Amino acid sequence: MPVYLLLALAIGFEIIGTMGIQASQQFTRLGPSLLAIASYGVAFFLLGLTLKSMQVGVVYAIWSGTGIALIALAGYLVFGQRLDLPALAGIALIITGVLVIHLFSETGHH
Repeated sequence: MPVYLLLALAIGFEIIGTMGIQASQQFTRLGPSLLAIASYGVAFFLLGLTLKSMQVGVVYAIWSGTGIALIALAGYLVFGQRLDLPALAGIALIITGVLVIHLFSETGHH
């Protein structure tokens, strides 16, 4: 499986896990709690597989940066959570950093 597909799946499971944490209401609801734990388990497993062909710093920067931006979007769409202008600017900077790694860094390519 291509490494970027593994990384995208890891990010997807991270998002599912984080949404499960929010829905679990501090782990007081069993279903969302189990979803969160299982999703994070799969996310970390897939993240580990990407490390066979990419550097840990690059993988983690892409995983966490993309995850932050997508979690913020999911929080808005699913839970109605809004961000102020400084928070949006910070997320835009994170996205910019991920794009710089993808588009310009030799380190980001396997």
